[in-house]
Amino acid sequence: MSAAAAAAVLRPAPRWGGAPSHRRGLEQHLASLPHGLPCLRHVQELHAQLLKQGLHRDPLAASKLIGSYALLRRVPACRRVFAALPNPHATTFLANTLLRAYALNSLPHAALAAFAAMPQRDTFTYSFLIKALAAAGVAPIRAAHSHVVKHGAADDTFVGNALIDAYSKNGGFAEAGKVFDEMPTRDVVSWNTAMAAMVRHGEVAGARRMFDEMPERDTVSWNTMLDGHAKAGEAEEAFELFQRMPERNVVSWSTMVSAYCKKGDMEMARVIFDKMPTKNLVTWTIMVSACAQKGLVEEAGRLFTQMKEATVELDVAAIVSILAACAESGSLALGKRIHRHVRQRKLGRSTLVCNALMDMFCKCGCVNRADYIFDTEIVEKDSVSWNTIIGGFAMHGHGDKALDLFAQMKQQGFRPDAVTLINVLSACTHMGLAEEGRRYFSSMVTDYGIMPQIEHYGCMVDLLGRGGLIKEAVDLIKSMPWEPNGVIWGSLLSACRLHKNVEYAELAVNKLSKLQPSNAGNYAVLSNIYAEAGQWSDMAKVRVQMKGTGSQKTAGSSSIELDEAFHEFTVGDRKHPESDQISEMVDRLSSHVKHVGCVPAGHELLV
Repeated sequence: MSAAAAAAVLRPAPRWGGAPSHRRGLEQHLASLPHGLPCLRHVQELHAQLLKQGLHRDPLAASKLIGSYALLRRVPACRRVFAALPNPHATTFLANTLLRAYALNSLPHAALAAFAAMPQRDTFTYSFLIKALAAAGVAPIRAAHSHVVKHGAADDTFVGNALIDAYSKNGGFAEAGKVFDEMPTRDVVSWNTAMAAMVRHGEVAGARRMFDEMPERDTVSWNTMLDGHAKAGEAEEAFELFQRMPERNVVSWSTMVSAYCKKGDMEMARVIFDKMPTKNLVTWTIMVSACAQKGLVEEAGRLFTQMKEATVELDVAAIVSILAACAESGSLALGKRIHRHVRQRKLGRSTLVCNALMDMFCKCGCVNRADYIFDTEIVEKDSVSWNTIIGGFAMHGHGDKALDLFAQMKQQGFRPDAVTLINVLSACTHMGLAEEGRRYFSSMVTDYGIMPQIEHYGCMVDLLGRGGLIKEAVDLIKSMPWEPNGVIWGSLLSACRLHKNVEYAELAVNKLSKLQPSNAGNYAVLSNIYAEAGQWSDMAKVRVQMKGTGSQKTAGSSSIELDEAFHEFTVGDRKHPESDQISEMVDRLSSHVKHVGCVPAGHELLV
């Protein structure tokens, strides 16, 4: 909630007349509204009671109902309550209440329409309007700024605070600073808003200087600076500040937990988490997600169990966050538990949750489970749903299924976007469909109005290279409107190794040596290409060049999840307690592969 919105909530409501008995009854009804985020059912029951007793037209009741519905993001209900009032625009306070509802729900066009209908305005009106316009970009904010200057409201502290916040959220960092510098009167909210703007812009050192200069601080001031250090990866600086805080709340503790999770110091994060006097959903989500992301599956599972035992109810945002962490680390066991929880709590109707589940299953190798959710569980598909399932099948080599889904997506009226085309080109790559890939790439602009980005060029280079069309891939690289990155040249180098092309492998490594000077793997690939071509002297030169740069090839590693535990294996590593049994099984598999007539590719010459 912005400073202006908070001020309006705290502003004394005007007193209206009415029979004493009605006023007492009304006050009793309104007193039943809880502080903080209300319960929708409670608000609806109160609304029904007010309608039944004819009190819904009372301005005080209407303002409370609109405020509650606004916090619950029920904007149509706000409009209905407002429209039921006799001449609602006649009172600036009531009109401001509706404007605030639009601001809280980021509805700039509705806010502008409500603003235009108001016969009278005050400084709260302008602050709510500016907050609403923050969702529309910097140009409307500048127009509103000019308007408040023209009408003499620019010197108001609440308006200034709203301008700083709106400008900073839309990239107008310099303009936000100018507003702060020119404010004739600043309060602690002004300083906090300006400091938050600097943190948002990445100017953590500047925010710290501002924090040290503040004439007075509140808990928000301390938490804002903690957040700045945490986002910058400065966990120790954050902890030093945390220890000095005169008063800490759950946000302070959660920020510290997040700071150490971001740093990768899970031991310290857990110490702070355990010492928290009060934990909320955000804190639990941070810890469970971080453990899942770091591959600490057993710990993440235990925390998830403890969270349920503490009767902390997951919301959609928490579920999506944890599933994203599972997808990134491949924590399939925890992902399955989340899926069961979603079914038990009947949260599967949420498109966001279903999309996150599909993404997790695809990235954990269970594309069929993702397909089941797509076909049977998701109620309302969106473009993300289609992109996720198409990308999942493409990722796992089922290019034909991915292209079939792409055709269905278009038939059902969904317009492909840039992500869709990356997945389609990837599907063509896995199937070796060079001609189809060219056609899709060419149709991006003509059929869908999508300008190819570097990722699309990367897909095409990979597609052409795998198909042996290396000269065409090089020509495409040269035609790119951007400087090729390491991924592009790496794809070309892989293709050169596959097709034993020495000439373009040399070109790729020459480019990669400038982009990735410490990556010895590129030289290793070139050395193997020389060896397979019988160019032994060139191979020797590359090995000497590698030693001269001091670079080393990173040892290959792989990991697997078994019984909710991760096992990681590195080349030549014998630390695993069952390494003898593992080596014996690998030898048996190698013998079996040779027995059935499979000839393995040449071994790496450089390790």
